[in-house]
Amino acid sequence: MKIAVLGAGNVGGALGKLWAAKGHEVRFGVPDPESEKIKALLASTGGRAKAGSNREAAGASEVVVVSVPWPAAEQALRDCGDLSSKVVIDCTNPLSSDLKGLVVGLTTSAAEKVAAWSGAKVVKAFNTIGAGNYGNAEFAGARADGFYCGDDAAAKTKVKPLIADIVLTPVDVGPLRNARLLEPLAMLWIDLAINQKWGPNHAFKLLRR
Repeated sequence: MKIAVLGAGNVGGALGKLWAAKGHEVRFGVPDPESEKIKALLASTGGRAKAGSNREAAGASEVVVVSVPWPAAEQALRDCGDLSSKVVIDCTNPLSSDLKGLVVGLTTSAAEKVAAWSGAKVVKAFNTIGAGNYGNAEFAGARADGFYCGDDAAAKTKVKPLIADIVLTPVDVGPLRNARLLEPLAMLWIDLAINQKWGPNHAFKLLRR
């Protein structure tokens, strides 16, 4: 697939590198494509990824991934131009500055706001496990789940194999409104990792009979 990754931090950088290694055409949307940080990231992909502005990256792609900090998400999407024909994957978590709560939740979600801002087919994914576990999500013989939700069946069909490429087990948890549940689940992961000092080596798995 042709994938634009808005942001090149822990989440965006890890996703882009893994997808590029799987043969996808990855473009990072970043403020300064010529920065040393971005040059190093591109070099780490073996030249299989490119970088440009958000508009350039989104314009050349069928899937647009939002992996910037929550306060920057709306502007990053606005910078892309018309996204109505795109599938947008929202990876954000609307964290408070002290990492002890969410600034959006329960009656709406970051994903629903992303859908309103972009006019795109939005799928929530990649937000309930730390980026350091992407591509390395086996825990005591069990693979961590990659929960995703959205209102458009075709969009979810496109996102599902991208989740599998990150070595997570894709689990469809329903409509986009269920991002209101996934984002607090992410807050639990973050609280355990940081505030309860568990570190990043834990994950969630849905068990069914």
